[in-house]
Amino acid sequence: MKSTFNVIYYIRRDKLKKDGTAPIFCRITISQEKVSFNIKAAINENIWESTTGRATGKSKDALGINKIIDSYSTLIKEKYNEIFDRDGIVSTEALKNSILGISSSPNDIPIYLLEVYRQHNEDMEKLVGTKYSPAILQKYKCVYKKIQTFLKFKYNLSDIKLKDIKHSFLTDFETYLRIEGNCQTNTIGRNMRLLKKIINIAKNNGWIIADPYANYKIHFEKVDRGYLTEEEIKAIIEKDFSIGRIEKVRDIFIFSCFTGLSYADIYELTYDDIKPHFDDNLWIMKKRVKTNTDITVPLMDIPLSIIEKYRGKQKNNKVLPTMCNQKMNSYLKEIADLCGIEKHLTYHMSRHTFATTFLSLGIPIESVSKMLGHTKIQTTQIYARITNNKIANEMNAIAGKLKTYESKSAIV
Repeated sequence: MKSTFNVIYYIRRDKLKKDGTAPIFCRITISQEKVSFNIKAAINENIWESTTGRATGKSKDALGINKIIDSYSTLIKEKYNEIFDRDGIVSTEALKNSILGISSSPNDIPIYLLEVYRQHNEDMEKLVGTKYSPAILQKYKCVYKKIQTFLKFKYNLSDIKLKDIKHSFLTDFETYLRIEGNCQTNTIGRNMRLLKKIINIAKNNGWIIADPYANYKIHFEKVDRGYLTEEEIKAIIEKDFSIGRIEKVRDIFIFSCFTGLSYADIYELTYDDIKPHFDDNLWIMKKRVKTNTDITVPLMDIPLSIIEKYRGKQKNNKVLPTMCNQKMNSYLKEIADLCGIEKHLTYHMSRHTFATTFLSLGIPIESVSKMLGHTKIQTTQIYARITNNKIANEMNAIAGKLKTYESKSAIV
């Protein structure tokens, strides 16, 4: 839908020329966005009518000025329609530049979805390691490929104009992910959320007006975040693996079970991040790759022994022999089978295990949140599950305090 569009002409009495005439300016307003420029004409203010934005009378000067104004009005309408038909949106700056001949190239602003998406990924790639993790970049690249295949599958297109992205595009993509991509609700939600960022880039830059996400709701289902019990952790620690690569993955996974570090943070962990703290013991003190928030975690005996096991065996001062997350998860499936664990074991489960275990042991949620590098306590609260061990420990503690009642009770 075309936006509000208005054109007026006015004179600048504060910029009178030496001959006493005032320059005439044109002001274009599109959806409350304004821009002005000089139409390179001047007039005696005595024959200028401010209410109509035109010269009055039938004099040669008046007729000449009105002819110039009419020419500009015609040109403005032509350029507006030209840009709208091409890009689906008209910004005041683009219209002014087109009128003045400063810019008339369609390549001045992006008009295709994947064009904007590619630029986003290229910009993000430059900031990997400083602002973004390799993992988040890979997620954006993955969704980019899904959109590519969807466009070919649904519309037989290699790309789509931004102006053609409507609510139906989002629902079609969601259906494609669910049926053709065999994705579950939360995976679809994550995909749609990443696409929304690209749409927001286009919207915030004025490349589209209507927001296709305005009436579209991204859905997520609550899921029970898997974790390992004390017995399952013990089974993995005590298992003797004859294959070196499996043993390495086991060690790195257990390291995260006792530190809460994510895959991205383990991947980037160097000896510079391990320092003595106020208690003279070694702590991990670093910034999270994902959020750049502080991580402060004391190192217990098991993670310390793992550090010593691999000390000096990695390049670039790295602490652990990491590999890509996909391979780690593949090997963890083997570990689960070998240890008789029926849960779907993934690397991120180590972080869930850390949070659940330490909260169950009575560590304050504020402390666990700090160790996990969460920015909000609410994020940590999803791990504050009630386990059978926690109930038993708490009831045993209460039972001890109630012994005095039992000796005086008339019931017993």
